[in-house]
Amino acid sequence: MGKLNVIYEDDDLLVINKPAGVTVNRSETTKEEETIQDLVQSYLHFQLHQEENDSEIDDEEESDFVARCGIVHRIDKETSGVLLIAKNEKSFVELQRQFKSRIVHKTYIALAHGRIVPEEGTINVPVGRVPWNRRQFGVVPGGKESVSTYKVDGYFRTDDKKKEILTLVKVMPLTGRTHQIRVHLQYIGFPIFADFLYAGRKTQKNDRKLLGRVFLHAFSISFTHPSTGNEVSFNAPLPQELEKVMDHLIPIV
Repeated sequence: MGKLNVIYEDDDLLVINKPAGVTVNRSETTKEEETIQDLVQSYLHFQLHQEENDSEIDDEEESDFVARCGIVHRIDKETSGVLLIAKNEKSFVELQRQFKSRIVHKTYIALAHGRIVPEEGTINVPVGRVPWNRRQFGVVPGGKESVSTYKVDGYFRTDDKKKEILTLVKVMPLTGRTHQIRVHLQYIGFPIFADFLYAGRKTQKNDRKLLGRVFLHAFSISFTHPSTGNEVSFNAPLPQELEKVMDHLIPIV
């Protein structure tokens, strides 16, 4: 990747458009790849710093801010779109508080297999790691509360012999579980296009002839600015590779 795609920046915030294929946070498994965290650390230089002698912020929160280079939330590696980064620990702590209090509103765009009905709804089922595959999550007893609302944007069919029905849908997660949207759509019977974990082996293999990533994009994020108190919103248009997929589809009126 090499360079951040910056949507907005001020003294407190950095908002970027993350491309698909790049991991957000560093870990033991990302030593051989460049992550968003590496790029943020390089981009911000000395702008990313701890504020000294602030009694309102404890050591655990300070170390978390530094350890994560201000990255407030995560997006899956194959998911693209808006990512929010705090440039100081006061903003980091406040934005984390807003996430925990469900003040932050996020909207994702997904292309799902099948005709999703009804056109609007809420999915509320517990999500947790499945015991047979540590990379995969699912609706499991004892999982964490996971809530998503959705609204259909349109129905399409493929321009081939199969003439398969697909749904373009906006999904608004109210909680932030790992793979939440992917698991929720698969659970109600409409897995995301090209989802290698949840769409089924044969389906995703066929999808990936047209698209080499999951069709899931973090379209927008809205929250209260940590310094001004104003409501702010940022969005990122569909990337070119997802637009190309849509160009191959025929709208169903």
